[in-house]
Amino acid sequence: MDQADIPALLARLASDEDAARKMAVFKLQSSINDPAFADVFISSGGLIILRRLIMSTGGNTLAYSLQSLSRLLEVDMGWDIFEGPAASDLVERIVELIVTNPLVNILRGAMSILVALVGHSQSGSRPVPRTPGAYGLRALKPAVAVYPQFFELVIQQLQSADHALCANALMLINALIRDAISSDSAPPTPKGAVPVPGEEWSKFIKRLQDLGLIKAVYNLMQSSALQDLAHPLLEFQSLTKSLLKRWHDVRVDLERPEHRRALKSLHLASAPDRPNTNGMTKDDTAEAKKGSRRHNPEKWRRLGFETESPAQEFEVTGFLGMMDLTDYVRKNEDGFQKLLLEQSARPLRERCPVARASLAVTMTLYEQFEVDKVEFEDPRGHQLSDDIKSNDKLFRPLLLQWSRLHTAGLHAFFRIWKSTMAEQNDFEKVAELVRILIEQVLGQATRAKDALEVEDELAEYDYTRLRELQMDLLEMSFEDNWGQHLYQVRDELKNEALQFVKEQRIRCLLEGSWFFRPTPNRAAGGVGQETENSVVKRKTFTLTPWRFARLSHNKRFLHYADFAEQVNADPALESLTEKIDLSTISSVVSNVSAPNEDARSASSNATAKTPSAPNNRPTTKITVYSFTNPGDDGGDEEKPILTLYPTSHSLASEWLDGLLMLLNQAPITSETNKLVHLVSEYGFKIRMLNVKFEAAYNGPPVGAGEVPSRAGLDEDYYYEV
Repeated sequence: MDQADIPALLARLASDEDAARKMAVFKLQSSINDPAFADVFISSGGLIILRRLIMSTGGNTLAYSLQSLSRLLEVDMGWDIFEGPAASDLVERIVELIVTNPLVNILRGAMSILVALVGHSQSGSRPVPRTPGAYGLRALKPAVAVYPQFFELVIQQLQSADHALCANALMLINALIRDAISSDSAPPTPKGAVPVPGEEWSKFIKRLQDLGLIKAVYNLMQSSALQDLAHPLLEFQSLTKSLLKRWHDVRVDLERPEHRRALKSLHLASAPDRPNTNGMTKDDTAEAKKGSRRHNPEKWRRLGFETESPAQEFEVTGFLGMMDLTDYVRKNEDGFQKLLLEQSARPLRERCPVARASLAVTMTLYEQFEVDKVEFEDPRGHQLSDDIKSNDKLFRPLLLQWSRLHTAGLHAFFRIWKSTMAEQNDFEKVAELVRILIEQVLGQATRAKDALEVEDELAEYDYTRLRELQMDLLEMSFEDNWGQHLYQVRDELKNEALQFVKEQRIRCLLEGSWFFRPTPNRAAGGVGQETENSVVKRKTFTLTPWRFARLSHNKRFLHYADFAEQVNADPALESLTEKIDLSTISSVVSNVSAPNEDARSASSNATAKTPSAPNNRPTTKITVYSFTNPGDDGGDEEKPILTLYPTSHSLASEWLDGLLMLLNQAPITSETNKLVHLVSEYGFKIRMLNVKFEAAYNGPPVGAGEVPSRAGLDEDYYYEV
């Protein structure tokens, strides 16, 4: 619309005919966000007419009027409408519309105006208003006093099916919270110099939470309306972190009444009149009952504090730690008293320090959600994508379930303490396990994961899995900081494990073992004497004969002999009539390591020793070859000189890899390789546990590996033999 048409537009806006006013204000809302047009409109007295329309009209005329004022404020113009003695009437009218009007288009415009009104006080670049309290939360207080249900109805709009209205309601709540925080006190400075904030902002936040704000926003974060609500939801998430950081930065001070009340509530909830009689004589118990109402020397230590001055133990967590602990005790008072009673029955070194555990969980959650980095977050800079995983990283609805997560984490701490039979000196180790547990569960939680699922997972996470995860993380930390040194240790340990397993396999050969010796079944058509080589190729066997093989003590010969039956005592080496010089062996071949053979060759040892079982046919064999000179052509060829049929898969693995290792060859069976890996990993983990935890993150100490200087030394030395 041309600026020249503004006088005619104003005339129609001031008309007594509703149709003319409706059409005029409809055109106004599409042009007023042009700064040049808005400037002429304001200078021509348009604000007075626009205010009159908002105060007196209804229906679409009112909706268009609200929308026009909202767009005018968006271009940072028209703020004079909220100045002067009549400004409070306008604010009250807008609040009244939100409370009493059911039309969505009117509610959207009214809330949008209040968002701008409350947020206008939060920019330091804007001039100070002529009327004190014209903007921010204070501007709404007189109207809210008239309509006390205002905040409740705004929060109810978070459940609206209209996403634009829902977004406006959430933006209004964000503006109110931000203004309450910023106007209540100056921004917090580093710890030790934190100005004591008033209680107004804290009471206001609690009032909103009691009206169901957290639950409503939590449901929105898990809904499918992210595209329309992304920025206000991310801003609310950022404000939640700001609140947590603010509480964290407030130092616990017993001069403040609310802090004294919080500590006193902890003491009273612990059932202090019940004396701790553990380890006391009868006289001591009677004396304790008499003096229980006077001064208990372990008044605070029995709750899990390290000293009798609990205020200083909140130095790391600030008032946030006290809030979490008192909230847990208030909601679980019976369980808290029972827990303290159970701990008092234990020796002092085995008691779980409840208060310290609570503070540790608070800081774990604080670090997990990166609350300290809230100052570097800009909710307006995030862009949603179609990738669900990327959105899950942006939205953390579980942050809004802080109290439930703290309780679940604390219960997990108690469970791990009990299952590991920890003592007081192990507190940091248990706290580290809980940190890994929370990081694992919350770190992998998707946006749609319910808080109840997270609680169940924290309560049921297997301790063995948790220890394995801890070792993996520790190993990764070592690899990042120690690099090549770690790989060298691994290689050394693998060689040591290989030598260890080689000795074990050779020891099996030195002890000797029984093997099947299949012979031809003459009922199947065999005639005359058959060689062992022909026996190997036959498919029908009887299992009556047995073969016993044993390595000589000098590890140079393999002795064996055949027997009609298995005897209880293994035959002596002298009774084994056949022997093979190991130096003549060219190769050892077996099907034990072939694919899919494990299940077929692993027959029960007990059943295999039963000669009368016709179906127990050996499927695994080990064949020893040697070179022979066949004739005048001068070429050597291999010939089988011994075949062994192991009675079990484990025996086959021991003998095959044992023979190969005797010939200085690498083992090939999966069972032996798994054993080598197991031994080397155990050795590696033992070495890791012998290194101080700080070394995993600090790397090698300064000067490690340097050759000492020989300055001042001569050649006058000797070795003591």
